[in-house]
Amino acid sequence: MLPRGVLVLLGTACLVVVVGGMRAVAELVGPVFLALMLTVTVSPLTGWLRRRGAPVWLAATVTIVTVYLGLFALGGALAVSLGRLIDLLPEYQDKFANLRDDLATGLGGLGVDVEQMRSAMSGLEPGTFARFVEALFGGLAGAVGNSLFLLAVLLFMCLDAVDFPARMAAAVTDRPQVVTALHTFAAGTRRYLLITTVFGLIVAAFDTALLWWLGIPLPLLWGLLSFITNYIPNIGFIIGVIPPALLGLLEGGPELMLWVIALYCVVNFIIQSVIQPKIVGDEVGLSATVTFLSLIFWGWVLGALGALLAIPLTLFAKGLLIDIDPSTRWVNSLLGGAAPEPPSPAGDEAPPSPPADDDGHDHVHGMEVRRS
Repeated sequence: MLPRGVLVLLGTACLVVVVGGMRAVAELVGPVFLALMLTVTVSPLTGWLRRRGAPVWLAATVTIVTVYLGLFALGGALAVSLGRLIDLLPEYQDKFANLRDDLATGLGGLGVDVEQMRSAMSGLEPGTFARFVEALFGGLAGAVGNSLFLLAVLLFMCLDAVDFPARMAAAVTDRPQVVTALHTFAAGTRRYLLITTVFGLIVAAFDTALLWWLGIPLPLLWGLLSFITNYIPNIGFIIGVIPPALLGLLEGGPELMLWVIALYCVVNFIIQSVIQPKIVGDEVGLSATVTFLSLIFWGWVLGALGALLAIPLTLFAKGLLIDIDPSTRWVNSLLGGAAPEPPSPAGDEAPPSPPADDDGHDHVHGMEVRRS
């Protein structure tokens, strides 16, 4: 038996190797986990169809079509909105040039060389802003709209989801802890996505209405950006406010930009950084600190897609490393307090009682237990 310190060091070394490998193949791991998360999300639809007597091929087809329609709708909305933004930016060419000159002149009044500042800012053009917005959407748009690999993985996962409950039921006898951990991950992921989607819709509606009231161009695009960045824990609203604030600066000057920032902070900070983390933490068993650290970690490992999937990835890692072993479940209290009760591995039904013989004894895995 190795000393505990040696085991900790070996485990840490293995973890470093695994994380390094994931970072090296992030372009594969990110879409695969996105496909897994989407499959877990729509799996209740598959189960509902099967319980209503739908054949396997129909349940699989409906599941695949539902996921594909959602992805194509989101990808199409992003593409159309970005196209409108690119078409709109040339109208701000003169305003952008004047703003750049005013900024250089203002800095010159503080003792900075004006010509040097003009030269440094010569590369700042409206196209730079468009590329910045494309970079914000890029991680999700690339995975959602242009990845045949993602679509192929989704196809096979949705096909497997039809009979996966039967496989889990067959494995529960030999590996009940593994099945329970997977059920906990799936249930936690669905709760997280439901809560985040509801709050995202609320935030997007508020932001769209506020931007329309302020006269910011393309309010629907920025509302969509608010909805997407709501899946990024803690700092999503900061990313979402940058493009409309810059457009406000071009449209109405610093005053309009400050109004956009102030209203975003009032609405989005209260909803996304105060109310939502508390509800999400209570539902999935992760504290605000853990969610923020998971954002930093998974964003570093998998990039933009890792930031969007930070909470489901953390739940998956927690299920495989902590929930799978009863001796390590005490860590849940450190991660976020009382975690939700794991679902029964057998679904909604209680597991069957062990068989009893005539002399009043129960037999569990070869051990005889006297019934009281």
